[in-house]
Amino acid sequence: MNEELDPQSEASRPPLLAENISRQILTVRGHRVMLDADLAELYGVPTSRMNETVKRNSIHFPVDFMFRLSAEEFTSLISQIAISKPGRRGGRRKLPYVFTEQGVAMLSSVLNSDRAIQPRKVLVRNPVTPWLDLVAGPGF
Repeated sequence: MNEELDPQSEASRPPLLAENISRQILTVRGHRVMLDADLAELYGVPTSRMNETVKRNSIHFPVDFMFRLSAEEFTSLISQIAISKPGRRGGRRKLPYVFTEQGVAMLSSVLNSDRAIQPRKVLVRNPVTPWLDLVAGPGF
């Protein structure tokens, strides 16, 4: 069975901690964003699967929800945080996407992992709760 769909592998993942997630929030082009790889880990899916899902549902992701980093922005991030360099074994081969708060919320609506569905249920039950308070804690 695929690990991404195996409920036992979901149960073995560590719990989401707001302080860990808040460290993954970056500021790019004046927007507070999260990298595609960090969100894929958060939602319990491989980055490639998440990005494929986003491409299939591109109408849901306008530029104010998500955008691809430029080579210069990516190079700057490599020097600031622990992102593997492109072209190295196991490293990124494409420039990453980043998602704004609205993109993070939309991502949950198009992914079907258990971790993506759980915050969505809380939001539906408590619509006044800001989305990223559910994912990253207050202050995103």
